[in-house]
Order: sequence, then C-alpha cells, then structure tokens
Amino acid sequence: MTDAPRTIDPLSLRPCATRWFEDYEVGEVFYIPSRTMTDALFSAFQLASGDNHPIHYDRHWCAAHGHRELLAHGYQVVIQTCAGAGQLPHVMGDALVAFLEQGSKFLGAVYAGDTLYPQLRISELTPGRSTGVMTCEATVWNQDGKTVLEGFHKYLLKKRPA
Repeated sequence: MTDAPRTIDPLSLRPCATRWFEDYEVGEVFYIPSRTMTDALFSAFQLASGDNHPIHYDRHWCAAHGHRELLAHGYQVVIQTCAGAGQLPHVMGDALVAFLEQGSKFLGAVYAGDTLYPQLRISELTPGRSTGVMTCEATVWNQDGKTVLEGFHKYLLKKRPA
C-alpha cells in the first residue's frame, strides 16, 4: 500500500452499466425488495403525510370499525412500488430523463404487520426520435399472495447516444 493520496470520481461509481431505451424488452421484470408494514413505517408515513385519521394509528378505533389492525393509507402502499427501492433506476442510469406518470388501483386492504411484495414489469415501450417512454405495470402482493395494488409507472428514457 502506498501513502499517495487516492482520489475517485463519485459520478463514476455505479452498480451497473446504463441501459438505453432500446435495450429493454416488454415483459422484463424488476423486483423490489419486500417490506413488512411495521408500526414505525405507519408512524413515519403519518408524520410525513400529515394524515391523522384514526384508522391509521388507533387500534381501538380500528377494532370498533371492524378492522383487524391499523389500515395502511393508500399512498403508503403506492410508495412500495418506488423504483428507487430496487435495481431499475440503477440500470436506467444516465438514460433516465424523468418519471412522467403514475396511476394505481387499490384491490385489497393492507394492515400493520402485512409483508408486501412489489414488482415492476415492462408492459409497453413507445419510441420517439431521441427518447422513448417505458411503461411498467406495478403490482403489489401481500404475504398471502393476494394482489393489493395494480397500477403503472411511465418513464422517459434517452436512446443510445450516437
């Protein structure tokens, strides 16, 4: 080992090479790590969102209204599809221009203690002149294999530079 100072270029530190718009195929799946909806996550979401409805924090209120546990806010479930929690944005690298759009349908209740399993699957690739739009189907299942959310994301990606 030498005593010479070492330098790095932080922008060169990447987990993988950039994939450009034309490098993707419809049907590719990008998994997002599972996450258990803990009391701490419920509290953090309540703090960040300002949503103080008792269905999200008062177990006695929930039980009195027929719920087995605290009920997750819909947006708390949507954020489980955040691409940044998985590999997709690292794979996109310098090709990513923007996150354009998102939509969701809530198909089942998510309670404190549930473990969620999200994924993004490329469902459409719409090329433009120098960019293209990648549409991903977003799906979240619970620990029982039930689909609790279906939706989509759209990303604007650059095509490979000439």
